[in-house]
Amino acid sequence: MFKLGMDFPTKWARGYLARAARNIIHSCFFGPYVRFLTSLEVRGAENISGKGPFIFAANHASHADTIIVLTALPHDRRRRTIVAAAMDSFFMKAGQAFRTVLVFNAIPVDRHKVNRRSAQLALELVEDGWNLLIYPEGGRTPTGQPQEFKGGAAYLAERSRAAVVPTYIHESGYLMGPKYAKAPIYVDRPSQRRHHVVVAFGVPLHCGPEENMRRFGARIEEAVLQLGRETSGDPLYGVTPPAP
Repeated sequence: MFKLGMDFPTKWARGYLARAARNIIHSCFFGPYVRFLTSLEVRGAENISGKGPFIFAANHASHADTIIVLTALPHDRRRRTIVAAAMDSFFMKAGQAFRTVLVFNAIPVDRHKVNRRSAQLALELVEDGWNLLIYPEGGRTPTGQPQEFKGGAAYLAERSRAAVVPTYIHESGYLMGPKYAKAPIYVDRPSQRRHHVVVAFGVPLHCGPEENMRRFGARIEEAVLQLGRETSGDPLYGVTPPAP
């Protein structure tokens, strides 16, 4: 019987049979379904055409974000991508954990405190050539505005020397918001079964030789926010209002 939480096994999901099943799931069901629901627009695809591996650091508004980003990725990039998923949300029930790992190639992460086991697993996989999708906010936005980024993406990039791709997901929260989102701006509106969503990939970032992780993390956060301003057309996206 599988253990739950951080002990839930995920290595099997990177095997041949699970990868073949996941490819069928995405190619035949999720990909077409997401493109029908969202009229998905992808910007900056040229920024993820390099060798990789890449760490995709994305804003987070909806439970639909992961499948949207995976659908936006080219097939070869998607099939070598793992997802950092919240342990307390997706790995506490066996059935849900199994589906999360199979469909999303997910690994559990502890979003509430530093967990060396999850960090080490993610690092080993990136060093082995796997791309990683991570949400540095640690969860869905509760307000519609981005939360402060945690340091996981910067840590993994600094240790692995992998490039971080700033990733901005535009208006995914409106897509069936009452079901998938958290912020009142989405939840309190009528559920939309079709909404235009943009996934924008920014220019890859590398940790500089004299740059510490804190400074690099701040640079990652600002790159995602700037990408959000450019994509949304809102110059105040992610800007903290001055104190009264």
